[in-house]
Amino acid sequence: MDIFAKIAAGEIPSYKCAENDEFYAFLDINPLVKGHTLVIPRREVDYFFDMEDDELARYQQFAKRVAQAIKQAFPCKKVAQVVLGLEVAHAHIHLIPMQSEADADFRREKLKLSEEEFKEIAAKIQANFKCA
Repeated sequence: MDIFAKIAAGEIPSYKCAENDEFYAFLDINPLVKGHTLVIPRREVDYFFDMEDDELARYQQFAKRVAQAIKQAFPCKKVAQVVLGLEVAHAHIHLIPMQSEADADFRREKLKLSEEEFKEIAAKIQANFKCA
């Protein structure tokens, strides 16, 4: 079981933002901006485009709902969707609230947030996800 599958299964702690039977959303622990969230399928699949078409469609629909909750919790111009990352062999989408494209630059310094800040951010997204 890879690290993201363990996070979705609750074996490794995370700052949960949203979930359903197929997908799980949690805060990136090295965020670019407040609200930077990862969305993963619970099923272990390495490559985004190896997913079946119907599963990929449901994944995008779930990510859309999470993005809407992020935008409500952290008003921004747009929520970027970025699919990249070779460090974890598990498909994942980065959702990043943006005021400018610089907010989605992965070369920039990551935020250092306290546990309390992470909990507060996750709670805001969760509250808005339920309403989404």
